[in-house]
Amino acid sequence: MRILIADDDPISRRLLERTLVRLGHEVEAVNDGPDAVTALLQPDGPRMAILDWMMPGADGTVVCRVVRQREGPYVYIILLTSRDRREDVVAGLDSGADDFLIKPFDAVELRARLRSGARVLELQEGMLRAQEALRVQATSDELTGLSNRRVILHQLDRELRRARHDSKPLAVAVADIDLFKQTNDRYGHPAGDAVLRQVARCMQLELREYDAIGRFGGEEFLFVLPGCDTEDAMFAMERVRARVALTPAHWDGALIPITISIGVSCTQPGELSASAMIESADEALYRAKAGGRNRIEISKPMRADASYVRGGSVAVA
Repeated sequence: MRILIADDDPISRRLLERTLVRLGHEVEAVNDGPDAVTALLQPDGPRMAILDWMMPGADGTVVCRVVRQREGPYVYIILLTSRDRREDVVAGLDSGADDFLIKPFDAVELRARLRSGARVLELQEGMLRAQEALRVQATSDELTGLSNRRVILHQLDRELRRARHDSKPLAVAVADIDLFKQTNDRYGHPAGDAVLRQVARCMQLELREYDAIGRFGGEEFLFVLPGCDTEDAMFAMERVRARVALTPAHWDGALIPITISIGVSCTQPGELSASAMIESADEALYRAKAGGRNRIEISKPMRADASYVRGGSVAVA
């Protein structure tokens, strides 16, 4: 473990450092409170610290309070002090310290307290991993890893507000896998799942960092393309269409050809609601399907007050 030592007494600091190194830890040492704060607030700073209570610039309790005010990975803090009165212990705990080590420290006691701190940090890491797993589960489509329907609609609503504020265009595209039912009927639903994952990967490879894509339902995908006018959106979707068409899925020794049809809707700020843009793109998708599939169609002009709800509620900006 990487441990920060903050102690203005050079003899005490070196003794503690040698002991920690002998116990197998990596040590970063400073000699005052401000340097301790700087080290601990770094994004990759030590996760455990042993702070002398009395230090120049800022004592150990001040460092504790500053560290506890920030958001980020938890730092386990041990106060090193000769104070052992009840009121001192309470003051140290109130400042945010996790444990105490009385000077002169005992190496066996130090090892035990470090183990206790390591257990706390391990528990916290486990909680953070579980929290992140729940966040991903709530926001992502389990099969493809893309944003789920709720999240992509929220992103569309947010980008539409931003486009209006910045007076910039916005494009929406709805893509549908051609003849997907036939793939399921011929190869089975596991093969259909493989096709969905393959299509999702191909689509992501052709998007800009700030574009958004989500699984809209079944074999449909919704794209949100900030700053794109009709020409930009058609160019971007043509790259997506071509990559999918050139990348068959491998399943059980067979190559499954894949194509997609895409409908595109573009708006200048203030022209259409989010739901109207989806309706417009969906109408263009229908024409792409009717026109032979594996193609892109642009939407026809729509009334600005048009509204549309498809398979559930859609946020209207």
